[in-house]
Amino acid sequence: MPPADQPRNPPDAATIEAIARATIAGLPAEFRAHLGDVVLIVEDLADDETLDALGIAHPLDLTGLYHGRPVGEKSSMDSGGLPDRIHLYRRAILDEWIETGVDLHALVAHVTIHEIGHHFGLSDDDMHALEDSAGAA
Repeated sequence: MPPADQPRNPPDAATIEAIARATIAGLPAEFRAHLGDVVLIVEDLADDETLDALGIAHPLDLTGLYHGRPVGEKSSMDSGGLPDRIHLYRRAILDEWIETGVDLHALVAHVTIHEIGHHFGLSDDDMHALEDSAGAA
């Protein structure tokens, strides 16, 4: 059960997206400048094709995913492909929220920044530093 200071009804996709967008808005300008073309998508669960490709057996085990090429690997010759995308999986996030009791905003921020980190090709340590700079830790 969520802590007393958190909502009792499961947050909808719009709520998760609003938290993620607020997290992005709180990032340092040098990161935000390279996120303009990245599409943020909130879905209930990852589809079977995505789970199979990642070798994940249960959809509640995947809270977020980055689809695209990291900024440092992009080329001016890239064209015609899908835009980079960050997927947040609402039900998996809510499951982790309930299991851990972590603040929902902190959890969504963590998942969002982790996926943004993949966009930039960051290490886990760099992702934690980015979380700290965004006030999401």
